[in-house]
Amino acid sequence: MSKCYRTIKLKKKQHIAWITLDRPDKLNAINAVMLQELSEALDTIEDANARCVIITGKGEKAFSAGADLTELQKLTPETASEFSMKGQQVFTKLETFSKPVVAAINGYALGGGLELALACDFRIAADSAELGCPEIKLGLIPAWGGTQRLPRTVGLSNAKQLIMLGDRVQADEALMMGLVDKVVPQKELEDETRALAQRLCERQPAALKHAKRATNSGTKASFDSGLKKERDFFALLFAAKDTIKKIEAFGSQRNKKEGDC
Repeated sequence: MSKCYRTIKLKKKQHIAWITLDRPDKLNAINAVMLQELSEALDTIEDANARCVIITGKGEKAFSAGADLTELQKLTPETASEFSMKGQQVFTKLETFSKPVVAAINGYALGGGLELALACDFRIAADSAELGCPEIKLGLIPAWGGTQRLPRTVGLSNAKQLIMLGDRVQADEALMMGLVDKVVPQKELEDETRALAQRLCERQPAALKHAKRATNSGTKASFDSGLKKERDFFALLFAAKDTIKKIEAFGSQRNKKEGDC
């Protein structure tokens, strides 16, 4: 976990891995190097003794203001497709990561920055956060999974408003539409995010992994196919040594409570 990166910082505290987007002078804009380093960081975390991941941006101004405009200016139709595919691959890797991922959204989460947050399992925003998809104002559309994940998160109508109008929403409105899970004062963002991550760390890792996989599959497959995956993951968890012990312990505690009534 001690590897040096050019555009991000990676550290581990107890069982929580922290990824910090580290281009504050560029509002933590995402370029090709950052995409590659995010992918490498996830590989490192996968092999480390970490149970949860937190992603945030350096400074209070921005989680990430989106794709680096200097790179966008150089794209051709051919290289644009490659740039889109790379971002999609990295964010899908994040979405399907075996450990839960929490986004701590400080300041702007725009364009590719919002797409990054959407690939996380949970999103906690500072009350100063501002979220949106401004790509349409550049004559573009979200290209790192935003057109697919946003409707699944906030519904088709809200997604079209954000994507087709390019409107930005403040943290409170984002909370109302389900774009973020919680809004807290800026000074409490780190503590609130850490508290959620610590709760996740207390859960059984294999159960968390399969719960995430089964839940995610429900947004992409047919209902029957989703039920099949749910059934398979449920059965697989009974291979874990401590599963029966946990069930027995829980049952014993519940019986005691019922006996006290």
